[in-house]
Amino acid sequence: MNTVWVVLIALGALLAGVALGFFIARKYMMNYLKKNPPINEQMLRTLMMQMGQKPSQKKIKQMMRAMSNQMDKQK
Repeated sequence: MNTVWVVLIALGALLAGVALGFFIARKYMMNYLKKNPPINEQMLRTLMMQMGQKPSQKKIKQMMRAMSNQMDKQK
């Protein structure tokens, strides 16, 4: 009977550790991406020029705001 309890406690601890690790890693990545966005205005300007569009500052700000809003929605 003692062996059954040891196994159950070990499985419970394993599941709790996996769940806790997942949420800590998710929180860390969300904070990292907020502080270091994967794309900035210069990268966006270069991308638009490569696609043959003439990037205006207004259009770049609009696209950056849209990406920021999308990141806020995912929280």
